[in-house]
Amino acid sequence: MKRLLTSAGLLALTAGAAQADYVLHVLHINDFHSRIEPINAYDSTCDAETEAKGECFGGVARMAAAINAERDRIRGEGGNVIVLDAGDQYQGSLFYTTYKGREVAEFMSAIGFDAMAVGNHEFDDGPDGLVTLLDGVGFPVISGNIDVSQSNVLNGKLQDSAVLEVGGEKIGIVSALAMDTPETSSPGPAVIFQDDIDALKADAQALADRGVDKIIALTHSGYGRDRDFAAQVPGLDAVVGGHSHTLLGDMKGAAGPYPTMVKGADGAQVPVATAYAYSKYLGHLTLTFDDAGKLTAAEGRPILLDAGIVPDPAIAARVAEMGAPIEELKQKLVAHTAAPIGADRADCRARECQMGTLVADAMLDRVRDQGVTIAIQNGGGLRASIDAGPVTMGEIISVLPFQNTLATFHTTGDTILRALENGASQYEEQAGRFAQVAGLKYTVDPAAPAGGRISGVQVRQGESWVPIDPAATYGVVTNNYVRNGGDGYAMFRTEATDVYDFGPDLADVLAEHLIAQGPDYAPATDGRITVK
Repeated sequence: MKRLLTSAGLLALTAGAAQADYVLHVLHINDFHSRIEPINAYDSTCDAETEAKGECFGGVARMAAAINAERDRIRGEGGNVIVLDAGDQYQGSLFYTTYKGREVAEFMSAIGFDAMAVGNHEFDDGPDGLVTLLDGVGFPVISGNIDVSQSNVLNGKLQDSAVLEVGGEKIGIVSALAMDTPETSSPGPAVIFQDDIDALKADAQALADRGVDKIIALTHSGYGRDRDFAAQVPGLDAVVGGHSHTLLGDMKGAAGPYPTMVKGADGAQVPVATAYAYSKYLGHLTLTFDDAGKLTAAEGRPILLDAGIVPDPAIAARVAEMGAPIEELKQKLVAHTAAPIGADRADCRARECQMGTLVADAMLDRVRDQGVTIAIQNGGGLRASIDAGPVTMGEIISVLPFQNTLATFHTTGDTILRALENGASQYEEQAGRFAQVAGLKYTVDPAAPAGGRISGVQVRQGESWVPIDPAATYGVVTNNYVRNGGDGYAMFRTEATDVYDFGPDLADVLAEHLIAQGPDYAPATDGRITVK
């Protein structure tokens, strides 16, 4: 009888194994933006008092603890897990401006990421800046729609795709980077961008031809474009993305469910997942495949990295060690505000926002005695809000981390009108080119076709507002990034005269302006931008 039971048990086990599902857990982050230290409710660096109250989120040490705990739990239960980053580790705090990517390589290696997509901000210090990351990590950093064969520093270092061996199965990872990266960062002329969908199709097919039947697109193109990838690229089993800082889930303010299911090119449902930004959430996507490699289920949730997660002590100690040289600058008090100064991404890229008004006013005030009457600041350059109370230099730099300088020039009213149209040309995508202004008023109609969304443009003349004159010449101040054509403002690069791109750092300009406002600055908007 014992022998009969043993045979029956083996038969059942064999049958079960033949039909066993393969379950893959995907832990993922995106748009970390150098939030090495914990962040507050405004996505800027948390101070000690707020940390003590248990009101901080994220930071690399807390993120490491969360990833390690989830990964260890899954592996302890015999499961399969990979850890992915959908790009934009670079730029956003004094850690990046101090260490220029060396800190990214160190912390990502310590955590044990399995693959990363290149984000647009990985090019903020040119191709050489990306090389710091590529040379510093042992896992694949990939991007499939950029040709770097003509780059003497990147050629041979950047892969199109990757294959991970997990639990006896091959997991293919393909990738694409936002097509407007040459306008939003500094990849240089030797980095050639190819159509993202065409590139993903080719790379997915190449993996399928190698027998890889489980393929994830790890992208840095935004939630809207990720849904296009899911719908149009055959062979994808999931899309894990970044770039648009989109919150998915069932919480207030979420843009859609986590994951968002999209009917794919093959007719099957394809999950799309992203996990906000700044290490506030860790995405956890669970994919179930049958024994033929077909996706049969997708579920998951973003995990809030709040004070309930104890930061990894070793990484926290290393953060403190690396932060010591910059702590003095960060803690320098520069001002005091009576209320929070909002820089919410959804506001500053779609309408007048408090931080946009403040920064544009600061820029204009700094150069008003030079005959400049108009200020234009790209909304995407405003990277954090400021909470009420004392304002440190560290907070200022979190708002304006790019080390941009003031740039002044002269140009015609016609050029300014086209610049404002450019600012509204990708309104539906919440693109960073949206124009925050001073010395200028305008109306934007998001429902109108791109190129015809701006009306009612007025400039200040003494104490009055008058319609802008397309033929007249105006003095303008912006930042050197925009003046040199960033965010689609090519008209400033080609049509500006009397150009000076080397003014003071924009963060210093904002700090000095806040100091001049007195001890209790109250942020406000005044109707300079009207949205129909």
